[in-house]
Amino acid sequence: PSWCSGGMGLPRLGGQGGKGGDVWMVSKKEVTLKRIHDKYPHKRFVAGVGANSSVKGLKGEKGGDYELHVPVGITVTNDDGRVMGELNAEGDRVLVAKGGQGGSFHSAFTPSKGQTKHIRLDLKLIADIGLVGFPNAGKSSLLTVISHASPQIANYAFTTLRPEIGKVMYDDHKQISVADLPGLIEGAHLNKGMGHKFLKHVERTKQLLFVVDVCGFQLASKTPFRSAFEAVQLLTKELELYKEDLLSKPALLVVNKMDLPDAEHKLEELREQLENPEEFSHLLPHDMIPRTNLAFRDVVPVSTITGLGLDQLKRRLRGSLDEEAAKASEPLHRERLGALRPSRTPLPVWGP
Repeated sequence: PSWCSGGMGLPRLGGQGGKGGDVWMVSKKEVTLKRIHDKYPHKRFVAGVGANSSVKGLKGEKGGDYELHVPVGITVTNDDGRVMGELNAEGDRVLVAKGGQGGSFHSAFTPSKGQTKHIRLDLKLIADIGLVGFPNAGKSSLLTVISHASPQIANYAFTTLRPEIGKVMYDDHKQISVADLPGLIEGAHLNKGMGHKFLKHVERTKQLLFVVDVCGFQLASKTPFRSAFEAVQLLTKELELYKEDLLSKPALLVVNKMDLPDAEHKLEELREQLENPEEFSHLLPHDMIPRTNLAFRDVVPVSTITGLGLDQLKRRLRGSLDEEAAKASEPLHRERLGALRPSRTPLPVWGP
């Protein structure tokens, strides 16, 4: 984007030129990055030049601002990768640079040039729940059966090629958004596979829903087999290595594919391991043991084939989100109660 200079000052009358216009990023629903790309192939955005000072108007008018509408969920960064601002809700605005100052006495009536910058628009999903799991854990199938979504499902390493968002609907018309994100692989924090593309979306979800195959998985013939417990620990480690505060998000665990043989026995084994993770840490390479073990709010066994546990999962998702919403609103509620309470003025006491 390009920002414009201020207007010329008027030396003989001490007139001041108008300031150059600014360029803003403004979030708006229904806008997509593809639409921006197609509409502005030159990717150059110019605000208005400040008006020159004149006899009719000693103070020149400010140049017009330029507002570029962008999708909700955009992070704006500059050439150096520094975050300039985030647009998380419709109508949020980020000033990415300012127009030049108009000419005045202090600048010998010469205007200054506005800034010219290259910026990057990085779209991160915003959803209530983010599904976290290795490929083929059944995340896409789970999203299909609990929500109104039709993700493309295939049996290969990166099952989900692009993020999908589904809406879980409730009888009272409440909706919860669930994002199925491209499957993680070991080493994602190093940007292997789709690593960072996946992990950046996790940042913008309120809560995490880990999904593991009760019988474990093997990514490829040359990679080691991982049990359900090892999968949980490795997923935790990948999030920790990318950005440790992701682990402060509330999390639930779904143990999928409970229709498989010996699933009940493997589930009990997993529960025992999760209760005493230190005792089983030897199962993992030393550098892949997480520093912090996640305390899941609930462990929900499900089968997308038979429907086992799906209603319970929907209830727990809603309950967990409602708990967090209540916690967040509690300080505001107390503050409002305090404002409503009349202040007590001590009554005078008269002696005999």
